[in-house]
Amino acid sequence: MMVAALAALASGPARSEAIHRGRVLQFPRDHGAHPDTRTEWWYATGFLGTFEAPTHGFQVTFFRSRTGLAEDSRSLSRFVPRQLLFAHAALTDLGARTHHHADRIARWSGDGQATLAVAAVHDAHICIGRWQLRHDNGTWQALIDDPALSLQLTMQRTQPILLQGDAGFSRKGPEERQASHYLSEPQLATTSPLGSGRAWLDHEWSDEILHPQAVGWDWVGFNLADDSALTVFQLRRADGSALWAGGSWRPAGGSVRAFAPDEVTMTPGRLWASGGTGARYPVEWALQTPAGRFTVRSLLDAQELDGRGSTGTVYWEGLSELRDDAGRRVGLGYLELTGYAGRLRL
Repeated sequence: MMVAALAALASGPARSEAIHRGRVLQFPRDHGAHPDTRTEWWYATGFLGTFEAPTHGFQVTFFRSRTGLAEDSRSLSRFVPRQLLFAHAALTDLGARTHHHADRIARWSGDGQATLAVAAVHDAHICIGRWQLRHDNGTWQALIDDPALSLQLTMQRTQPILLQGDAGFSRKGPEERQASHYLSEPQLATTSPLGSGRAWLDHEWSDEILHPQAVGWDWVGFNLADDSALTVFQLRRADGSALWAGGSWRPAGGSVRAFAPDEVTMTPGRLWASGGTGARYPVEWALQTPAGRFTVRSLLDAQELDGRGSTGTVYWEGLSELRDDAGRRVGLGYLELTGYAGRLRL
């Protein structure tokens, strides 16, 4: 019954989903899926415990990718995979110094047929079998039921939605078409059977996000202990130089300050080499932003997600700390590093 009801929500009225500057995002509709666009993800990361003594880090990500198949006819078989849905989940146990991850992938016809994999359009509710992420009136719930790990998270909004870039239009390259609609939910009050903490949720959708020269990106999203939020990212060329950069700062109770590409510098520091893939990841970074200078340090180096046996993606995604210029820990969040085990393909 639940899957059938969700499938009905996935066949809403037609609407142009083209990415463009000036589009006014509307909620809860824009928490939901945008099947006419090429790529989309819902990305929850966070920590359990306190800022001073975190115990666990977690990641739950659901992706949607339009395949381009059978787009000229809706009368073809419902089994034609017009969309792919896949998901990654990871749990870092700082006490045990362990990192467990799992993933799922499924085909979706992109219509309202009841299947085990579907994404609603009226609000966020993405389902791949017993893996789910949903939003309802300011509360996000994630359920991951897998032999490799089990996660059950309730993440409650405590601040207004943060629209990245220009009111949610976020450039990702030197050409205007390399852009996404991008929103964040920082400082989510989080509870789970493992304890309570804070989470950060990103929702982003695009038609073209990677410039031909870009091999991957480096991204950080940090909840700070004073309730502020920091985002920094760069798109990276093969030689390691920045092709494009950006981010934002929102102080507690204040307005968001978007960063221009020339206002952000990410300088890599210490490297960690993966024994499984051979990739070498910078797990420490120096950040220079309009909000100040910071240092990012992983809290566990071995937080690589190796999906070569399923979704095919390999990247580093891990719980990290943010230190200010005086060396004090001021926040916790996640560092994401892509394109180090080969050019990222979306």
